[in-house]
Amino acid sequence: MIKTLHIRNFTVFSDAELHFCQALNIITGENGAGKTHLLKLAYAPLAVCAEEGIRQRGALPTKTLLQPKIAEKLVGVFRPESLGRLARRRQGRERCDVELSFREKEQNLAFAFSSNSKSEVAIQTLPRKWESSPPVFLPTRELMTLFPNFISVYEGHYLELEETWRDTCLLLGAPVKRGPKGEKAGDHLERLSEAMEGSIELDKNGRFYLRTAIGRMEMPLVAEGLRKVACLARLISTGVLLDKGYLFWDEPEANLNPQLLKRVVESILLLCLEGIQVFIATHSLFLLRELEIRLTEKRFSPLKRRFFGLHKESDGVEVLQGDSIEDIGDISALDEELMQSERYMETLEGGIVDEPSPRRRTQA
Repeated sequence: MIKTLHIRNFTVFSDAELHFCQALNIITGENGAGKTHLLKLAYAPLAVCAEEGIRQRGALPTKTLLQPKIAEKLVGVFRPESLGRLARRRQGRERCDVELSFREKEQNLAFAFSSNSKSEVAIQTLPRKWESSPPVFLPTRELMTLFPNFISVYEGHYLELEETWRDTCLLLGAPVKRGPKGEKAGDHLERLSEAMEGSIELDKNGRFYLRTAIGRMEMPLVAEGLRKVACLARLISTGVLLDKGYLFWDEPEANLNPQLLKRVVESILLLCLEGIQVFIATHSLFLLRELEIRLTEKRFSPLKRRFFGLHKESDGVEVLQGDSIEDIGDISALDEELMQSERYMETLEGGIVDEPSPRRRTQA
């Protein structure tokens, strides 16, 4: 479990310290406020520590190994022209500092780099153990149609595509779990299969198909929203999302209609019950409301939840956080949805107001 992420002079952030909970963490804000940057920044070192933990076969982490690996991963995930481009330039300070603290202190990690850095970070706190399970990053784009031959092409050529796509495709290609883990996955998959009206198959030709009652359908012929649900279903069936690890999901609401989004919200909360620490970046009022509604249910009410509101200020993005959506301030993207609802209701009542005054979400 990640407890805190403290960053100084990183992209749009001057100084921010985020305190996460062990279950559901929801980050919201306007476009350009840094929601995706926070997800990627937390994800990148976790991915390195998980991947190297498998490769090193029992050897402990070292600075010599991790310093270039973390730098390489940050560049691969963010795709800047150089590592130093991720450092926020301020008068008298051009160094970026990142600190990750965990429930198990042996995993704590801190590193820094300057605006001139190219291929290496400087580690201040070295973890004393590797990450036990790989984190999962779900981007806004679905990956099921991209999957065939993507890994071999990505590894053999330079592509201006985020490395999170490559990482997730590797996980999608893992074998389906059998035995007790397979049975546990089946409980989750039943709900998603109902939403897709079928199940996911990976053929020997390296392509995914949706098997329905009337036969198999190639993934490019499946609606894009259903492909995102299919991606989640596949990661559950391989067991990667049932290993008490991490799920980072950038805008789950993208290309999903409200009916499908309700199913996805339920799956997210069920994964939290399994011990997965979930991080979501969103600016969907429907998603936030659905989460709040479902969290009042008896089975989900014990789940810890944490909200983060990102606000653009003159000296960088400020982070407001708390256990309730009321603690994160007014997010204009969410307020606009409320104001549109007000305007629509007024048109039904026969009166149109040209410039309605915004109301607080607490009053809506």
